[in-house]
Amino acid sequence: MATRQRTPQPCHPLREIPGVGESVASDLIALGYHVPADLRGEDAEVMYARSCEIAGVTIDRCLLYTFRCAVYYATAARHEPELLHWWSWTDERMLGRKMDPLGKRLA
Repeated sequence: MATRQRTPQPCHPLREIPGVGESVASDLIALGYHVPADLRGEDAEVMYARSCEIAGVTIDRCLLYTFRCAVYYATAARHEPELLHWWSWTDERMLGRKMDPLGKRLA
């Protein structure tokens, strides 16, 4: 009996964002985002709060950090490679770099 080869499913466009896998892509879709450009200029804090509300629980803040990274990826014209990781967007690292949520350095 011949086995039928499965055709790979195309990746969702949101998965091109560093750190966004299937689960986070699903969270973004639930919030109404479907392509990276939809995230331009969005407020990751509001997105995180909405995700917690939808889930009915307080979600680990790593999701917030991933949302911050996703918004940076979608908004910045040029990307600093070290900022394309969710762990670069923790509260402590942002304060240490004096950076706003869109990746702009503060004076």
